[in-house]
Amino acid sequence: MARFCCLGAGFSEFTGHGSTASGKGKGRQGQVKVCYGYSLVRGKTNHPMEDYHVANFVEAKGSELGLFAIFDGHLGDTVPAYLQKNLFSNILNEEEFWTHPDRAITKAYEKTDQAILSHTPDLGQGGSTAVTAILVNGRKLWVANVGDSRAVLLKGGEPIQMSIDHDPNVERSVIENRGGFVSNMPGDCPRVCGQLAVSRAFGDRNLKALLRSEPDIKVENIDHTAELLVLASDGLWKVMNNQEVVDVAKRFKDPYAAAKQLIAEALKRDSKDDISCIVVRFKV
Repeated sequence: MARFCCLGAGFSEFTGHGSTASGKGKGRQGQVKVCYGYSLVRGKTNHPMEDYHVANFVEAKGSELGLFAIFDGHLGDTVPAYLQKNLFSNILNEEEFWTHPDRAITKAYEKTDQAILSHTPDLGQGGSTAVTAILVNGRKLWVANVGDSRAVLLKGGEPIQMSIDHDPNVERSVIENRGGFVSNMPGDCPRVCGQLAVSRAFGDRNLKALLRSEPDIKVENIDHTAELLVLASDGLWKVMNNQEVVDVAKRFKDPYAAAKQLIAEALKRDSKDDISCIVVRFKV
């Protein structure tokens, strides 16, 4: 099977460097007109930017695939940078992608995590969340996630959460059955062994025996009732709920302007984390 690389194969425009990035692009051959915009801003924490993204279109087997993702790293940026370069390629190179996308995505997530762990210490001891969206010919949307970066689809006038926030409290029994514990100390949120605020992640070698790495996956048809999709790191979701986010995004026909406004609103609400946002607009 032909090998794919998602980076550099699409039509996005990119500006910015260092702690901020922004850009936009659009599909060319899909049955539904699709355009997107993204914006990433470094947070007020005392570490370098740890959020990475993918926003791109590629052609494969006569289909146009929209590839969108947010990767939110912790304890460094090596793991999210690795995911940016490799995760979509690994998904598309799974033989079952065109027949059973859910199986292919699950296998690729798990294989990518194993590759990250096998590269330690080259990739360090850190980790990353991931929320990925694959849009097939503008008609079928597959979303998968590990961690607490989130995707929300506005369809039929209602926000549909396409991902699951992997909260340590929710998966406490799994963590405890594997010999770990969940504690709110230190800090003000539940953490695995008092360290990690998500129960699933890529990497995190020191906690991997306690963490699940398989993604939750959801699929949705894109029709005339679908308006937009928002993918963002928890720097946005900590200070805005799903309804508030889509209410802001739908005010803008330009998804780039929508992404920028969502970042501005999160900053206004005193979000201190890195904030990354992609807005995808659909038009039948």
